[in-house]
Amino acid sequence: MATRPAWPPRTRPRITSRPIPRRPSRRQRPPAPTPVRSSLPHRQLPRLRPARARPQLQPPAQRLYPPHLPHRRPRPVPRSPELTQAVAPQTCQVTVHDEYGQPREIAIPAERDLTIYVDKRELVTLMTLGAHPEWLVLGYLRNQRLLRSVDEIESITVDWEVGAAAVKTRHGISAIEDRTARRVVTTGCGQGSVFGGLMDEVDRIELPPEARLRQSDLYAIVRQIRQQDSVYKRSGSVHGCALFRGPELLLFVEDVGRHNAVDTIAGWMWLQDPAAMQGADKAFYTTGRLTSEMVIKSAQMGIPVVVSRSGTTQMGLAVAEQVGLCAIGRATNERFLCFSHPQRLLRDVEPGIEPARAAPTARLAALPA
Repeated sequence: MATRPAWPPRTRPRITSRPIPRRPSRRQRPPAPTPVRSSLPHRQLPRLRPARARPQLQPPAQRLYPPHLPHRRPRPVPRSPELTQAVAPQTCQVTVHDEYGQPREIAIPAERDLTIYVDKRELVTLMTLGAHPEWLVLGYLRNQRLLRSVDEIESITVDWEVGAAAVKTRHGISAIEDRTARRVVTTGCGQGSVFGGLMDEVDRIELPPEARLRQSDLYAIVRQIRQQDSVYKRSGSVHGCALFRGPELLLFVEDVGRHNAVDTIAGWMWLQDPAAMQGADKAFYTTGRLTSEMVIKSAQMGIPVVVSRSGTTQMGLAVAEQVGLCAIGRATNERFLCFSHPQRLLRDVEPGIEPARAAPTARLAALPA
C-alpha cells in the first residue's frame, strides 16, 4: 500500500481583532461639495487646475519662445562687426639737411599700403597713414556702395605685417565681379578710383530740407580746426576731415588723402547709433577741395552742409546744387564763400572784418572794366 507524501500542515488564517477597512460603495459616498461664489477678488480665490488643452503651435516665424527657455530662442545677429585695433604710427623721424647744410631731425607722414580682401578676394589697395584702418575699410565699402548695411559684415581683421585687411561678410556681396569691373579714375590723392558710375545713385540721395547751420557755429568750426593738435602741424603733407554737430566736434581724422579721411569718418558713423547719426544737425569739414566725389560722399552720409578750407570745382558745384547740399569754401578765420544753397546758412552774427580787408578777388571784381 502506497503511503501518502508528507504535505505541509495546513495553517488556518490568523484572525485579528481590528477589522479590515473596506471602501464604501458609491451609494454610501457623500456628495461632492457645490462651489460657492465669493465676493472676494479673483486673486484671493483658490486656484483650480484647469483642464489640459492641447497647445496650438504657431508658425516658426511667429513662434514665441518662453523666457525660461533661453536656449530655444534664436540668437540675435550682432549689429557691429568684430574689429581689430591695428593702429600704426602716423609719423616717422628722418634726417634732412637745411639750406645751410646742417642736418636736422624732422617728422614726416608714415605712408603705407593696405590691401583690402573681401571674402578672400582682393579688392583694392589704399595708401594710408594707418590711424584707424578698420574704420577706413568700413567706410570705403560704404561709400563705394558695395554694402548697404553694417550688419552684412561679420569681421574686419587688419595685419600690418603683411599690409592686408581681411573683410568677412555674412552672406557675401552679390555680383561683386560685375560691380567692381567698371572703374572711374578720380582726382583723389591716395585712392584714385571709384567703382561703378560716379553719378549712378545721385538722384536717390535725399538730404533733410530743414537742416540749417548758424554762421556763429561756422566760425566756431573753423576756430576749432585751427586750434586742433594735428599731424599736419608736426609734419605737414596730410589732409584732415572732421564731423561736427553744430559747434561740437565729434571726430577729427587725418590721412594722406582726403578720400581716406572722409571714408574713415563714414565707417565710424556706421558703427554708431543710427538715430544719433542723422545728418540734420551735422556739418562736415575738409581741408581738401570740394570735388564731385567729395560732395557725393558727403551727401551719401546724409550731411547737408560741407565746409572746406579750399574751393570747389564745376562738377562739384553742380552735384551740390542737384542734391541740395550747402557747399562752403575758402573758410578761414571769419571769411568764407557759400557756393550753393545759401538758405541753409543762418546769419546770426556779423563778421568783424573791415571792408578794406576784403578778399583781393572781390576788390578786382568791383573795379570797372
